[in-house]
Amino acid sequence: MAEHRHKRETNARRKPRAAAIAGPLAVLATASAVTLGVLASDPQTRDLVAQESSSGLGAAAERPPVLSRAGSRVEPVELRKSVVLARERAATERAVERAHVKLWTTTDLNLWTAPDDDAAQVGELAAGKRVLVTGRSTKERVEIVWQGQARWVSVGYLSEEKPLTAAAGLSMEPCPDPSVENGLTSDAVYVYRSVCHAFPQITSYGGWDGHGEHASGRALDIMTSDVALGTAIAEFLQAHAAELNLYDILWRQQIWTPERAGEGWRSMPSRGSATANHYDHVHVATNG
Repeated sequence: MAEHRHKRETNARRKPRAAAIAGPLAVLATASAVTLGVLASDPQTRDLVAQESSSGLGAAAERPPVLSRAGSRVEPVELRKSVVLARERAATERAVERAHVKLWTTTDLNLWTAPDDDAAQVGELAAGKRVLVTGRSTKERVEIVWQGQARWVSVGYLSEEKPLTAAAGLSMEPCPDPSVENGLTSDAVYVYRSVCHAFPQITSYGGWDGHGEHASGRALDIMTSDVALGTAIAEFLQAHAAELNLYDILWRQQIWTPERAGEGWRSMPSRGSATANHYDHVHVATNG
């Protein structure tokens, strides 16, 4: 009987002890739940906790200020532009310093500040000028050095050889072959002698004969198949058309006349051969 009472008393003592422990735990759990609920409902508090838990208060306090959205976009763009411009200037300076090849201009050329369409025209360069080239070029323009500055000119008008130009002006001095003058008018003789002295490399001429303008004595054929030389002679005649009283010039299946000078060279229909199409000689006729 004594043992039975002991067991019952033991059980009675344990129940109040368990209740005493469970009570404070329940209170603690309730308090924790309330605290977490407050944190979860406050975004600012949640962000602050996240920052403190990941990097600490010290890291959050030392974080640099965030740039404005406008500043973060504009400043890098302007910086990149200045870097690109600085590199372009440096490249141009190096190209100018290293330029050593000289070429001749074969016609009058416009001078441009850059190779692109936005370039400004800053002058003209006459034909027959020898200029330094930097070696830089595009499909449309070539960079040269003119008066110490980098300039751009059109592609295709620079040559290693000096362009052919008249060595003298008009002349009435006799030429080595006076037989060419037989049957020519005085105007045609003036043309012959002027060309003869300006271009002594020409040794063959066609004067009077029985066909076309030659039958009147007003025409002269200046024999050459050299395109550059023939073009130089044609341009010489164009430049002195008024003084020489010219009627027309035929060269490489094209015709030029003073009356229609504004139209430049005009194409002619084929006549069937190199000679008939004036590919091997410059034909010139006078008005009298």
